[in-house]
Amino acid sequence: MSRPSSFSLRGRKALVAIKDERDATIVRRQFERLGLEGVAWTPAEPVDFAPDLSLIDDEFLPLLQPAQRAFLTRSPVIALLGTETPSRLKLVFELDPASFLIKPLRSAGIYAALVMAFERNERTSELKQQIFKLEQRLRSRRVVLAAVLQVMHSHALAEPASFALIRRTAMEQRKTIEELSAEITARGMLPRATG
Repeated sequence: MSRPSSFSLRGRKALVAIKDERDATIVRRQFERLGLEGVAWTPAEPVDFAPDLSLIDDEFLPLLQPAQRAFLTRSPVIALLGTETPSRLKLVFELDPASFLIKPLRSAGIYAALVMAFERNERTSELKQQIFKLEQRLRSRRVVLAAVLQVMHSHALAEPASFALIRRTAMEQRKTIEELSAEITARGMLPRATG
């Protein structure tokens, strides 16, 4: 299943927390043109749906409730900046925004901020998956090394021969090297070892 394009916004739903009515009107008008549904929100209110995106006005910061901050980590956030002071920017960074817009808002730039937010969110998600897979491989390498050492000692083999034996046994048993290595380290011996 392919992921939706970051450039296609039609049918997506956004949580919109904007204090200034003029800015809110500009966002609503642009969202209508782009086919994006915007749901007005005040951070004190509960949310009963999973938004695809959140626009948060920096005047609502800091978000004091941990549940609010946790909720916003599930989708990309676009920060609306009215003040560029270090203290305000620090509050914005706590949201880990995927993009930002400067107030007062204009219709120009909203589409670009939306696309950048969706694309950054997708790339960040892919990077997190890659890191997770690499961490798993690193953990499994430790198990493989422990199994190789165990087979080396129990069968009086050199490291290459020990690894080859594990690989051959794993192929015969239709298991991954990592699965077989975990069994070896748990049992203390090579199951059904073939000479």
